[in-house]
This record gives sequence, C-alpha cells and structure tokens, in this order.
Amino acid sequence: MTQKRTWYNIIFWIALYFFWILIFQKRAFAFSKTMTVEFCYLLFIAANYYFNIYYNVPKFLYKKKYVAFGLLFLAGVIVAALLRVPLATYLGVHFFAPGRKPPGFYQLFVNSFINIFIWVICLVAGKIIMDRIRFQKYVDLMEKDKVRNELDFLKAQFNPHFLFNSINSIYGNIDKNNSSARGMLLTFSDMLRYQLYECNTDSISIDKEVRYIRNYVALQQTRNGENLVVDLEIDEELRGFTVAPLLFTAFVENAFKYVSHHDDKANRVEISLSKKLDNLVFRAFNTKEKNYNGEAVINHGGIGIANVKRRLELLYPYKHELAMSRNDSSYEVVLKLQI
Repeated sequence: MTQKRTWYNIIFWIALYFFWILIFQKRAFAFSKTMTVEFCYLLFIAANYYFNIYYNVPKFLYKKKYVAFGLLFLAGVIVAALLRVPLATYLGVHFFAPGRKPPGFYQLFVNSFINIFIWVICLVAGKIIMDRIRFQKYVDLMEKDKVRNELDFLKAQFNPHFLFNSINSIYGNIDKNNSSARGMLLTFSDMLRYQLYECNTDSISIDKEVRYIRNYVALQQTRNGENLVVDLEIDEELRGFTVAPLLFTAFVENAFKYVSHHDDKANRVEISLSKKLDNLVFRAFNTKEKNYNGEAVINHGGIGIANVKRRLELLYPYKHELAMSRNDSSYEVVLKLQI
C-alpha cells in the first residue's frame, strides 16, 4: 500500500506539472522557460502541501486548534514565497532575461505568495474532502458490519450466567491438589468476564487491558509447557489513560498460535508494551516454522489482523503506525499509538 501510494503521488504531481505548463504557457517565454518556472512552483507548492497534510492538519486542524493551524499555514506559504524570490531573481538575471532589470522584491513576493497560497489551499482542501468522503464510506461499511455482527451474536447468544455457573461447577469438581488446572480455569473465567462485561465500550483503562494480556500469556505459557520460552515485558508506568479494548489481542493470539515447535527449545514468544513520550509502543515477536522449501508455513494476515487494521484506521486516524516484518525464522509486529 505504501509503494502504491508513493506512485500515485508521483503520477499526480507529474500530471499537475504538465497541466500547469499547458495552461500557463506564455508566448513571451520559450517552452523550456515555462517548464523551469512551473517546476520551481511545483517544489514550493508540494513542500507546503506535504507539510500541511502530514503535520499541520492532523496536529492542529483535526484537534480544532484553528488559530494555530491558520498561522502555520500562512507561515509555510510566506517562507516558500520568500525562498522563491531569490531563485526567481537568479533565473531571470542569468537565464530568462539577461541584461534586463529583474522585477522588484515586492512584486516577486506578492506573485509568489498568491500563486502558492491558492494552489496549496486548493490541494489541501481537496485532500481533506477526499479523506472525509472515504472516511464516511468506511463508517457506513463499519455500521453495516456492526449490524451484521449483532444479528449473528443474537443468533448464537448464550446465557453468561449459565456459563459462569458451569465454570464454577467445573472448578469445584477439580481435585484441590491439581492447582495448575484450577488456576487455568480461574484465569480463563477472568478473561471471559472481561470480554463479556467490560469490553462493550469504545475505550477502556490500560490497566484492565494489561491484565487481560497477562492472563492470556499466563494461560498460554501453562498450556505450552517448558518447550516454549515466553518473555513478557510491560512498563510499570502504564496507567492513567485509555485505549480501545482488545486492540492487541489478535497480535498476541497469533504469536502463540503460529509459534514454532522445535525440539531444541528454540521456540520463543516476546510480548512488550511500553510508553515512550506520547506514544504507546506494542511489540509481538515469535519464532515460526518452515516448510521444506524454506517458506513460512503460516500466513499471519488473517481476518483478525484485517479487523485490527480497520479498527486502527477508524479509531486512530493519523495517530498510529503499524509495522509487520518477517524472515525465514521469525515474525514481528510493532504498533505505535499516539495517546
């Protein structure tokens, strides 16, 4: 997706560049001179566009800091216009009209400011409108999925009280000497209670999410035994903020689901969660199996991962970075959230 987006951007700017050349071609200018002028404008306009799209808009406009957004927008255009003045003067003196007196500073600055301002505001506004349309389509799709999931849940609904009563009955019938089985059942009951009763909100305390991860890791560690090395590192300072519930679950589940099963105890799962400045950093790593051709046996890009990506796009637009990497022997996920 990143590579496609890069090519789309390149094609867009090339098309806009030739559009400018055809529209603004002057009889007094040679074609090559028009190309040079428009290319200079392209550099300053593109720089302002990306500055606004990737910094100014998400940092200030989307956070309703309109004054700061407007001041930064104007500052970017003013800087670009100021930088273009000496460049236009140099080109005029040495290439376009040698021997003639170049236009004054004020004239060049005003022309540069107006052109850059108009094009940047049109391009940024167009991008925001397109993103808003795509976002609305995505919200509509999520609403349809939500209704479908609610219907599916109603069809397969069970009585939670009956389920927990059954778990308590099973717990009471397990031999008291079998502390491992009793502990696993209690951990499972706590995880189930979290999913059924506490996750029906848009956000949840990080403390509860961390507890769920610890319970899941403990359950899997007990189930897999000594043939699996599990390294769980969670920052003790993680408190005082909320996250979307079960956001990291699919990655943790996949790490244990697809971990290797070598006989030499080289099987490893690493889970970490830490806070660095305003970012919450989650990492999941696991060793993996190979087939006879040296390729990975398991594909980690399942439905669960796709759902997480969609939730991140909806809940944390412009506020997350998701990186997945793999090699012949391992798989790693790193997720960064702005909190």
